[in-house]
Amino acid sequence: MTVPSPYQGQFDGTRHLFAVRVYFEDTDFSGVVYHARYLHFMERARSDMLACVGIDQRTVHAQGQGAYAVTEMQIKYRRPAHFDDALVVVSTVEAVRAASCDIHQTVMRGEEILTEARVTAAFVSPHGKPRRQPAHWVAAFQPIINRPQE
Repeated sequence: MTVPSPYQGQFDGTRHLFAVRVYFEDTDFSGVVYHARYLHFMERARSDMLACVGIDQRTVHAQGQGAYAVTEMQIKYRRPAHFDDALVVVSTVEAVRAASCDIHQTVMRGEEILTEARVTAAFVSPHGKPRRQPAHWVAAFQPIINRPQE
């Protein structure tokens, strides 16, 4: 028996696409996705996006260098998702600084925008203090930064 690999998202240009199915556990008693579950969907998509560009968070954390922590999030809920919906989380990196990055995320059902968020993730030491993220991480971001058309 061949065991399948876990699902991995993919890039479309600078946009990272991560498919999500809404399960019963994601919903409230009325079958609507509970508001906090969108944070789970977006976190999975961000983690997958980083892995897809070669950012190994686990190794850097195990070496005692630090980890990303969400320091700010602005979120807008536009329309509800429901049990068994097929969703796609679209993530784009908008800015990368020495110790943080900004990511825009949209949860979609087909062409319909359900939820949008702007997330700032800072790289912090094991003691919770901001520090420069590894240089090879900053370099890994460069090809996927969503730069405005000139």
